Amino acid sequence: MKKIVWTFGLISGAIMAVFMVATVPFMNDHGANSLVVGYAGMVAAFLLVYFGVRSYRDKVLGGTISFGRAFGAGILIAAIASLCYVATWEVIYYKFMPDFYTKYGESVVERARKNGKSEAEIATVRADMDTMVRRVENPLFVTVVTFAEPFPVGLVIALVSAGVLRRKRTERGTVLATA
Repeated sequence: MKKIVWTFGLISGAIMAVFMVATVPFMNDHGANSLVVGYAGMVAAFLLVYFGVRSYRDKVLGGTISFGRAFGAGILIAAIASLCYVATWEVIYYKFMPDFYTKYGESVVERARKNGKSEAEIATVRADMDTMVRRVENPLFVTVVTFAEPFPVGLVIALVSAGVLRRKRTERGTVLATA
């Protein structure tokens, strides 16, 4: 299982890393388009969870796998891929974009202003963004927040993959549920 989990996890992580490197230069407005493109890339990369679990089931376990074992393999693949995502972001952030969160905070305040928020609401948004900028001074906070971006997507795909790919063997060796 280790080889399959690491192989598919690293390939998925590499896809997310390449996708991030390719799209970060276009994140100038920190808007909804960036989120849609980013999460679409994550979903595409996490499709390897399905293929990794299927490979584990077919090549290692002889065509049968329980939901729990399939979910375990899938979640490990998703965790490895998410760690690759974190490593990529940390290199980009600390080496190339150390002012990212400051600029992001400014863009959120500006967006609140353009949306016609009151001065009190803008002050609240500004305070929230100042708090965020102070929090990202802690590298552990950056790591945890960055891991929390892709991992829930991988978790959902691992759950779906485990449900779709589970197969049980009867006493005579025939497959009961197929996917």
